[in-house]
Amino acid sequence: MALPFTTVRDLLRFGVSRFTQAGLSFGHGTTNAYDEAAYLILHTLHLPLDTLDPFLDARLLDDEIDAVMKVIERRATERVPAAYITQEAWMHGNRFYVDERVIVPRSFIGELLQDGLQPYVADPDQVARVLELCTGSGCLAILAAHAFDHADVDAVDISADALAVARRNVDDYGLDARVTLFEGDLYAPLPTTRYEVILSNPPYVNAESMQALPREYQHEPELALAGGADGMDVVRRIVREAGKWLTEDGVLVVEIGNERANVEAALGGLDLVWLSTSAGDDNVFLIQAADLPV
Repeated sequence: MALPFTTVRDLLRFGVSRFTQAGLSFGHGTTNAYDEAAYLILHTLHLPLDTLDPFLDARLLDDEIDAVMKVIERRATERVPAAYITQEAWMHGNRFYVDERVIVPRSFIGELLQDGLQPYVADPDQVARVLELCTGSGCLAILAAHAFDHADVDAVDISADALAVARRNVDDYGLDARVTLFEGDLYAPLPTTRYEVILSNPPYVNAESMQALPREYQHEPELALAGGADGMDVVRRIVREAGKWLTEDGVLVVEIGNERANVEAALGGLDLVWLSTSAGDDNVFLIQAADLPV
């Protein structure tokens, strides 16, 4: 039996109802059923993602309705993040290719890069070298290259699959001459050098939280999420070695989600600066080189 849908408005209403009924979890680019349905509909119909209203009452072809319904049903039944369906993620107006080999980009460090980490980086134009650890899709390395126009950026990940995605994104942005990808464990594959800025959005989810992750997050690579019993296994190692890789006035910036209490317990005694983002003051910390262990 044909579904009684003819317009974008019809599909949008159905999508919101279907997602709400299915009890979906959000957080991979949108925060609610309405925005998720609107995004998936506009993407599937090849319409501008920021222009919904003019198309709400447009009558659709049967094959267009069928295509949208398949996407809505896949999102509702498989609980796969929308970004994996569309194979794209957006950060601060920048589009990145993604698939199941990487977590969906959603770092608050991207916000902080918009002003070049000022005032902690006095002059972004003078930054010559940036390092990103646990790069995944390469999105932060690319945003760092945009924020620090004169810098070369090294980006490291232990996953060859993730680096294949990062390579595609670096090539898409024409940054292969400035962004160098390294496969290996944190600092291990790097040549001896010093960086003015080290960034990382590492695995930080603690073991208890890993067990409680919604199904959407279970589609993402566990390697990129799980941070051990207290979530701090990788964070400790990043901080412990960072002083050997930073310039004298360099900074280390690390994103840790909702793990501030575990960070402060694990790194007690270090002078942590908690940076303000759209999520509050508990998600990203900064340490200046002078305050790091040597």
